[in-house]
Amino acid sequence: MIELLQRIFGRQTSKSSKNVAQERLRLVLMHDRLDLSPQLLEDLRTDLLNVIKEYMVIDEGSMDIDLDHDKECVALVANIPVVRMKRLPSN
Repeated sequence: MIELLQRIFGRQTSKSSKNVAQERLRLVLMHDRLDLSPQLLEDLRTDLLNVIKEYMVIDEGSMDIDLDHDKECVALVANIPVVRMKRLPSN
């Protein structure tokens, strides 16, 4: 289960047990509030990365994609380090 969550959010594996437990709890609460399955979240992350990788070279090991929830809305928050822009063919 931890490996799936780390893969979903691109986290490093060198976390303390406390941090892992906090992350698990945060994800469980988020899924409950938003009624999202882990697979749907993984599909969203994959689709987002595929689109971004069409235009940019990114550092996937350092990226962080998350959903932030407050009383009124849900926000997709993405921190994706860009290594460089790709050159697009001229039309």
